[in-house]
Amino acid sequence: MRTFVNTLRLVAVVLVVAAIIAQFLRSIASPTFNPFNFFGYFTIQSNVFIAVAMAVTLVAAAKRQREGLGASVFRGASTVYIATTGIVYNTLLVHASLDQSFTVQWSNDVLHRVLPVYAVLDWLLFSDRARLLLRHVWLFLIYPAVWLVVVLVRGATDGWVPYPFLDPGQGYGVVALYCLGVAVFIGLMGILVVGMSRLRLVRV
Repeated sequence: MRTFVNTLRLVAVVLVVAAIIAQFLRSIASPTFNPFNFFGYFTIQSNVFIAVAMAVTLVAAAKRQREGLGASVFRGASTVYIATTGIVYNTLLVHASLDQSFTVQWSNDVLHRVLPVYAVLDWLLFSDRARLLLRHVWLFLIYPAVWLVVVLVRGATDGWVPYPFLDPGQGYGVVALYCLGVAVFIGLMGILVVGMSRLRLVRV
């Protein structure tokens, strides 16, 4: 079972890397391409986080060690972020009027659908993670809060925002409501992730 789980995680890491590289190579053909904007998307960052978290788990497994608490907190946070990516994209963005001219569709599906589903199932099913505590949810909120502040500052200064629902042009009241909704989701997802860390459905 451990070999099977490690294989799944390795495939997930490879998929993330391949998907990001494919989208990056396609995006640089755009006349408006900006690498800071590309890597400023929560989608890209959350997928990088979950890939790194799984890579850390694979290294621990190769050394025949259990994942430590710090690594489990990081993987739990990454699971929350990638789940947020999946939910936000498939509810707020999938039908939005976005420029798809430079989108690699299979990459888009991997980053917004395949990895979010797999990461949550991996966390739920497999037992090789430490038991987390509710206080860890506060740690999960730090990165999204910092990311949001940076995005709002950029939106107010140079007009760039990664997602339409963060556009200050629609009014900061509307933006604040969206941000509050996402924050509540992240908090609830964090509590759920902590709860799932207590489960031992499939021992590996």
